[in-house]
Amino acid sequence: MTEMVQPNILARIGRVFLLFLESIGRLSLFISNAITSGIRPPYYPRQIGRMMIEIGYYSLPVIGLTAIFTGAVLALQSYSGFSRFSAESSIPIVVVLSITRELGPVLAGLMVAGRIGAAFAAEIGTMRVTEQIDALVTLSTNPFQYLIFPRLVAGTLMLPCLVLVADIIGVFGGYMVSTHSLGFAAGPYINNTWNYLETKDVVSGLVKAAVFGFIVTLMGCYHGYHSKGGAQGVGTATTNAVVSASILILLSNYFLTELFFSV
Repeated sequence: MTEMVQPNILARIGRVFLLFLESIGRLSLFISNAITSGIRPPYYPRQIGRMMIEIGYYSLPVIGLTAIFTGAVLALQSYSGFSRFSAESSIPIVVVLSITRELGPVLAGLMVAGRIGAAFAAEIGTMRVTEQIDALVTLSTNPFQYLIFPRLVAGTLMLPCLVLVADIIGVFGGYMVSTHSLGFAAGPYINNTWNYLETKDVVSGLVKAAVFGFIVTLMGCYHGYHSKGGAQGVGTATTNAVVSASILILLSNYFLTELFFSV
Protein backbone atom coordinates (compact mmCIF):
# COMPACT_ATOMS: atom_id res chain seq x y z
CA MET A 1 0.00 0.00 0.00
CA THR A 2 2.84 2.38 0.87
CA GLU A 3 4.53 1.57 -2.42
CA MET A 4 1.35 2.56 -4.28
CA VAL A 5 0.85 5.85 -2.42
CA GLN A 6 4.40 7.16 -2.68
CA PRO A 7 4.57 7.30 -6.51
CA ASN A 8 1.17 9.06 -6.62
CA ILE A 9 2.39 11.76 -4.22
CA LEU A 10 5.58 12.25 -6.22
CA ALA A 11 3.58 12.42 -9.43
CA ARG A 12 1.34 15.13 -8.00
CA ILE A 13 4.34 17.13 -6.79
CA GLY A 14 5.91 16.76 -10.22
CA ARG A 15 2.77 17.93 -11.99
CA VAL A 16 2.49 20.98 -9.74
CA PHE A 17 6.16 21.80 -10.31
CA LEU A 18 5.79 21.46 -14.09
CA LEU A 19 2.70 23.66 -14.07
CA PHE A 20 4.64 26.25 -12.05
CA LEU A 21 7.50 26.19 -14.59
CA GLU A 22 4.99 26.46 -17.42
CA SER A 23 3.43 29.54 -15.81
CA ILE A 24 6.84 31.14 -15.30
CA GLY A 25 7.69 30.49 -18.94
CA ARG A 26 4.41 31.94 -20.22
CA LEU A 27 4.82 35.03 -18.04
CA SER A 28 8.41 35.52 -19.21
CA LEU A 29 7.38 35.29 -22.85
CA PHE A 30 4.52 37.71 -22.18
CA ILE A 31 6.90 40.28 -20.65
CA SER A 32 9.39 39.80 -23.49
CA ASN A 33 6.73 40.25 -26.17
CA ALA A 34 5.29 43.33 -24.45
CA ILE A 35 8.65 45.08 -24.10
CA THR A 36 10.13 44.14 -27.49
CA SER A 37 6.89 45.07 -29.27
CA GLY A 38 6.50 48.33 -27.36
CA ILE A 39 9.93 49.71 -28.16
CA ARG A 40 9.29 49.34 -31.90
CA PRO A 41 7.05 51.71 -33.88
CA PRO A 42 4.21 52.46 -34.20
CA TYR A 43 3.85 54.15 -30.84
CA TYR A 44 0.63 55.08 -29.08
CA PRO A 45 1.32 58.09 -26.82
CA ARG A 46 -2.40 58.88 -26.47
CA GLN A 47 -2.95 55.42 -25.04
CA ILE A 48 -0.11 55.95 -22.57
CA GLY A 49 -1.53 59.34 -21.57
CA ARG A 50 -5.02 57.89 -21.10
CA MET A 51 -3.68 55.09 -18.94
CA MET A 52 -1.61 57.53 -16.87
CA ILE A 53 -4.75 59.53 -16.10
CA GLU A 54 -6.67 56.35 -15.29
CA ILE A 55 -3.98 55.01 -12.96
CA GLY A 56 -2.75 58.27 -11.44
CA TYR A 57 -5.49 60.86 -11.30
CA TYR A 58 -8.44 58.60 -10.59
CA SER A 59 -6.54 56.67 -7.90
CA LEU A 60 -5.71 59.80 -5.89
CA PRO A 61 -8.81 59.75 -3.62
CA VAL A 62 -8.36 56.19 -2.42
CA ILE A 63 -4.59 56.64 -2.03
CA GLY A 64 -5.07 59.88 -0.09
CA LEU A 65 -7.62 58.36 2.30
CA THR A 66 -5.45 55.31 2.87
CA ALA A 67 -2.34 57.40 3.54
CA ILE A 68 -3.84 59.96 5.91
CA PHE A 69 -5.53 57.38 8.13
CA THR A 70 -2.45 55.15 8.06
CA GLY A 71 -0.28 58.03 9.29
CA ALA A 72 -2.84 58.96 11.95
CA VAL A 73 -3.17 55.41 13.28
CA LEU A 74 0.60 54.92 13.17
CA ALA A 75 1.08 58.01 15.36
CA LEU A 76 -1.55 56.83 17.85
CA GLN A 77 -0.14 53.31 18.09
CA SER A 78 3.44 54.57 18.36
CA TYR A 79 2.46 56.90 21.18
CA SER A 80 0.69 54.05 22.99
CA GLY A 81 3.84 51.95 22.90
CA PHE A 82 6.57 54.56 23.29
CA SER A 83 4.90 56.28 26.24
CA ARG A 84 5.70 53.19 28.33
CA PHE A 85 9.40 53.90 27.86
CA SER A 86 9.24 57.72 27.88
CA ALA A 87 10.30 57.74 24.20
CA GLU A 88 7.50 59.89 22.79
CA SER A 89 10.03 62.09 20.99
CA SER A 90 10.75 59.22 18.59
CA ILE A 91 7.21 59.23 17.18
CA PRO A 92 7.94 61.70 14.31
CA ILE A 93 10.90 59.58 13.25
CA VAL A 94 8.90 56.34 13.31
CA VAL A 95 6.03 57.87 11.37
CA VAL A 96 8.10 59.40 8.59
CA LEU A 97 10.39 56.37 8.14
CA SER A 98 7.55 53.87 8.23
CA ILE A 99 5.52 55.83 5.69
CA THR A 100 8.30 56.59 3.23
CA ARG A 101 10.11 53.26 3.40
CA GLU A 102 7.32 50.69 3.73
CA LEU A 103 3.72 51.66 4.33
CA GLY A 104 3.47 54.27 1.57
CA PRO A 105 4.61 52.08 -1.35
CA VAL A 106 3.14 48.80 -0.07
CA LEU A 107 -0.32 50.12 0.79
CA ALA A 108 -0.47 52.20 -2.38
CA GLY A 109 0.55 49.15 -4.41
CA LEU A 110 -2.10 46.98 -2.78
CA MET A 111 -4.83 49.59 -3.24
CA VAL A 112 -3.91 50.13 -6.88
CA ALA A 113 -3.83 46.35 -7.37
CA GLY A 114 -7.40 46.15 -6.13
CA ARG A 115 -8.53 48.99 -8.36
CA ILE A 116 -6.35 49.01 -11.48
CA GLY A 117 -5.24 45.38 -11.64
CA ALA A 118 -8.84 44.19 -11.47
CA ALA A 119 -10.00 46.81 -14.00
CA PHE A 120 -7.29 45.92 -16.51
CA ALA A 121 -7.91 42.19 -16.14
CA ALA A 122 -11.66 42.66 -16.64
CA GLU A 123 -11.23 45.01 -19.60
CA ILE A 124 -8.67 42.96 -21.49
CA GLY A 125 -10.36 39.69 -20.49
CA THR A 126 -13.65 40.93 -21.94
CA MET A 127 -11.84 41.92 -25.12
CA ARG A 128 -10.35 38.43 -25.28
CA VAL A 129 -13.56 36.45 -24.82
CA THR A 130 -15.48 38.73 -27.21
CA GLU A 131 -12.70 38.33 -29.83
CA GLN A 132 -11.88 42.04 -29.93
CA ILE A 133 -8.18 41.22 -29.55
CA ASP A 134 -8.43 38.93 -32.56
CA ALA A 135 -10.06 41.81 -34.43
CA LEU A 136 -7.07 44.02 -33.61
CA VAL A 137 -4.75 41.40 -35.09
CA THR A 138 -6.96 41.24 -38.19
CA LEU A 139 -6.59 45.01 -38.54
CA SER A 140 -2.78 44.64 -38.37
CA THR A 141 -2.59 46.17 -34.88
CA ASN A 142 -0.26 44.44 -32.46
CA PRO A 143 -2.24 43.99 -29.20
CA PHE A 144 0.98 44.09 -27.19
CA GLN A 145 1.82 47.51 -28.64
CA TYR A 146 -1.68 48.92 -28.34
CA LEU A 147 -3.00 47.35 -25.12
CA ILE A 148 -0.20 45.95 -22.97
CA PHE A 149 2.85 48.21 -23.33
CA PRO A 150 1.03 51.54 -22.66
CA ARG A 151 -0.42 50.09 -19.45
CA LEU A 152 2.96 48.81 -18.28
CA VAL A 153 4.61 52.18 -18.94
CA ALA A 154 1.81 54.12 -17.27
CA GLY A 155 1.79 51.90 -14.18
CA THR A 156 5.57 52.08 -13.79
CA LEU A 157 5.57 55.88 -14.08
CA MET A 158 2.45 56.79 -12.14
CA LEU A 159 2.69 54.67 -9.01
CA PRO A 160 5.84 56.51 -7.80
CA CYS A 161 3.90 59.77 -8.22
CA LEU A 162 1.03 58.34 -6.19
CA VAL A 163 3.44 57.13 -3.51
CA LEU A 164 5.09 60.55 -3.28
CA VAL A 165 1.67 62.08 -2.66
CA ALA A 166 0.87 59.29 -0.18
CA ASP A 167 4.10 59.99 1.72
CA ILE A 168 3.23 63.65 2.12
CA ILE A 169 -0.38 62.97 3.13
CA GLY A 170 0.61 60.14 5.48
CA VAL A 171 3.20 62.23 7.31
CA PHE A 172 0.66 65.04 7.50
CA GLY A 173 -1.87 62.65 9.06
CA GLY A 174 0.63 61.72 11.76
CA TYR A 175 1.44 65.39 12.31
CA MET A 176 -2.23 66.32 12.73
CA VAL A 177 -2.89 63.60 15.28
CA SER A 178 0.34 64.26 17.17
CA THR A 179 -0.16 68.02 17.44
CA HIS A 180 -3.93 68.08 18.03
CA SER A 181 -4.52 64.93 20.07
CA LEU A 182 -1.21 63.91 21.63
CA GLY A 183 0.05 67.31 22.77
CA PHE A 184 3.14 67.67 20.54
CA ALA A 185 4.43 71.09 19.64
CA ALA A 186 4.31 71.72 15.90
CA GLY A 187 7.83 73.14 15.55
CA PRO A 188 9.79 70.32 17.27
CA TYR A 189 7.67 67.69 15.52
CA ILE A 190 8.46 69.12 12.08
CA ASN A 191 12.15 69.53 12.97
CA ASN A 192 12.45 65.89 14.12
CA THR A 193 10.67 64.71 10.99
CA TRP A 194 12.91 66.72 8.68
CA ASN A 195 16.22 66.11 10.48
CA TYR A 196 15.94 62.30 10.50
CA LEU A 197 14.55 61.88 6.98
CA GLU A 198 17.21 60.96 4.43
CA THR A 199 17.08 60.97 0.64
CA LYS A 200 17.61 57.23 0.62
CA ASP A 201 14.38 56.69 2.56
CA VAL A 202 12.28 58.48 -0.04
CA VAL A 203 14.15 57.10 -3.05
CA SER A 204 13.85 53.50 -1.85
CA GLY A 205 10.09 53.92 -1.52
CA LEU A 206 9.81 55.40 -5.02
CA VAL A 207 11.87 52.59 -6.54
CA LYS A 208 9.62 50.09 -4.79
CA ALA A 209 6.60 51.93 -6.15
CA ALA A 210 7.91 51.70 -9.73
CA VAL A 211 8.42 47.95 -9.34
CA PHE A 212 4.98 47.54 -7.75
CA GLY A 213 3.37 49.56 -10.54
CA PHE A 214 4.94 47.29 -13.14
CA ILE A 215 3.79 44.21 -11.22
CA VAL A 216 0.20 45.43 -10.82
CA THR A 217 -0.28 46.34 -14.48
CA LEU A 218 1.56 43.22 -15.63
CA MET A 219 -0.64 40.88 -13.63
CA GLY A 220 -3.81 42.65 -14.75
CA CYS A 221 -2.81 42.51 -18.42
CA TYR A 222 -1.42 38.97 -18.25
CA HIS A 223 -4.43 37.34 -16.63
CA GLY A 224 -6.86 39.32 -18.76
CA TYR A 225 -5.02 38.46 -21.98
CA HIS A 226 -5.06 34.73 -21.20
CA SER A 227 -8.62 34.58 -19.88
CA LYS A 228 -11.09 32.20 -21.49
CA GLY A 229 -14.49 30.70 -20.83
CA GLY A 230 -16.81 33.68 -21.12
CA ALA A 231 -17.95 35.78 -18.16
CA GLN A 232 -16.81 33.20 -15.62
CA GLY A 233 -13.32 33.21 -17.12
CA VAL A 234 -13.16 37.00 -16.92
CA GLY A 235 -14.16 36.86 -13.25
CA THR A 236 -11.49 34.26 -12.56
CA ALA A 237 -8.87 36.34 -14.37
CA THR A 238 -9.83 39.41 -12.33
CA THR A 239 -9.50 37.51 -9.06
CA ASN A 240 -6.19 35.95 -10.10
CA ALA A 241 -4.82 39.34 -11.14
CA VAL A 242 -5.50 40.94 -7.75
CA VAL A 243 -4.28 37.95 -5.72
CA SER A 244 -1.11 37.39 -7.72
CA ALA A 245 -0.26 41.11 -7.77
CA SER A 246 -0.73 41.37 -4.00
CA ILE A 247 1.45 38.34 -3.32
CA LEU A 248 4.19 39.54 -5.67
CA ILE A 249 4.13 43.02 -4.11
CA LEU A 250 4.71 41.59 -0.64
CA LEU A 251 7.35 39.18 -1.93
CA SER A 252 9.28 41.75 -3.94
CA ASN A 253 9.02 44.24 -1.06
CA TYR A 254 11.13 41.95 1.10
CA PHE A 255 13.87 41.58 -1.50
CA LEU A 256 13.93 45.30 -2.30
CA THR A 257 14.14 46.13 1.41
CA GLU A 258 16.99 43.64 1.74
CA LEU A 259 18.69 45.30 -1.23
CA PHE A 260 18.40 48.85 0.10
CA PHE A 261 18.81 48.41 3.84
CA SER A 262 20.82 45.23 4.42
CA VAL A 263 23.84 45.81 6.58
